[in-house]
Amino acid sequence: MSVQVAAVDLGATSGRVIVADLDRLQMRTVARFANDPVTIWNGERHALHWDLPGLYGHVLGGLARAGHESDRLAGIGVDSWAVDYGLLRDGRLLSVPHHYRDTRTERGVALVHAQIERSELYARNGLQFLPFNTVYQLAVESLLDQADTVLLIPDLVTYWLTGHRVAERTNASTTGLLGLDGGWDTGLMTRLGLSPSLFPDVVDAGSSRGRVLPGLGFDADVVSVASHDTASAVAAIPMDASESAYISCGTWGLVGLELSEPVVTEAGRAANFTNEAGADGRNRFLHNVMGLWLLTETVRQYGRDGQGADLATLLAAAAQAPAPTQVFDTNDPRFLPPGDMPARIADWYRERGLRVPDGPAGTVRAILESLAAAFASAVRAAGQLAGVDVRTVHIVGGGSQNDLLCQLTADRLGLPLLAGPVEATALGNILLTARSQGLVSGDLDELRRRVAEWLPPRRYVPRTDLAAVMV
Repeated sequence: MSVQVAAVDLGATSGRVIVADLDRLQMRTVARFANDPVTIWNGERHALHWDLPGLYGHVLGGLARAGHESDRLAGIGVDSWAVDYGLLRDGRLLSVPHHYRDTRTERGVALVHAQIERSELYARNGLQFLPFNTVYQLAVESLLDQADTVLLIPDLVTYWLTGHRVAERTNASTTGLLGLDGGWDTGLMTRLGLSPSLFPDVVDAGSSRGRVLPGLGFDADVVSVASHDTASAVAAIPMDASESAYISCGTWGLVGLELSEPVVTEAGRAANFTNEAGADGRNRFLHNVMGLWLLTETVRQYGRDGQGADLATLLAAAAQAPAPTQVFDTNDPRFLPPGDMPARIADWYRERGLRVPDGPAGTVRAILESLAAAFASAVRAAGQLAGVDVRTVHIVGGGSQNDLLCQLTADRLGLPLLAGPVEATALGNILLTARSQGLVSGDLDELRRRVAEWLPPRRYVPRTDLAAVMV
């Protein structure tokens, strides 16, 4: 009888439930669903929220199917995007969680930094400045005084499955409230007017939360995996961390290194690099790039405009389109909210007196060139800031399927780029769950060797004819 484990992988635009049979080295998706934000009138404005009850319904359906189709479902792990949370009172959710792209976070930045300078905050938590970090969201949270618990999204789903409230360390490290020692910074919380009692105990990735509650239609042990999706993805990258950088490319592009210790320097803060917890006590030193969000919103807008070419057609056309005169700044704040991305990109070029990319093919080419340039720049900066001689770069996630993006990135890096696995997040989740159940053994390096044997990456070599690459 074979034994399976399931990964609940909730991304910022879609979710999936994936089951792995480690005896047969097989993974299969038993549920895939969209994760679309919802706009809700709050009495003053239209606020952006997550449809978390709807997502949870899809999760339960997927896990029920996984349990039905498996000989024995041994374990379940849940990961998701970072920073967002739910508020509980007496075990009940007070409101559907806000989306990190909601505009309320703008006020939170000013409120927090009226109490603490950015340099001091970075020295305490090592976290890059992003205007939607949890610490800023909580500063403007209108329901906070009614709550008795704050749970980040994967911890909330785990609570609904098991009844246990915890804060898994990798995701807690994205809040801005975790100290460099890996525990809650209660002094910072008090200074910002947050009660430390709101935040449950911090636990390590790979620790068990117990069995699924009765009545859900399936049974398994639930494990707190590396619940920040990027942390799970990095755990499954088949790399030699001593000389490799990584790009975890989905809605966001997370670019960086895996280190044994945080890098908390003024140069790191100025470059907006973050230190986040990884599996097995590792440190993820990385920088956020806007990622495939730019491409997703662009394709969505073309559909609204009646230019409904599918992504594959647009990518083929982009491969034949000329490179733009200059790459654009992918992290310009105008690109953060949902909306008409092609128009915003065109405006960026017009404001600088530059030629606007020509049509859908030109716009998609500009996006990919700009992402490749941003990825390469972040890799070089990470190596310089951490004193690491980067010789190879790995790209995982959805972006690793994009041949043009991979080749352009290798060209700009001037280094070999190894692509895959695509489902790195789910795979890292699965491996940590399986290890907790005694189905696999070994440290992170051994798990990565298994991945390399199971799913060998594709290799992209920089082209020597750099005339095709923009300056």
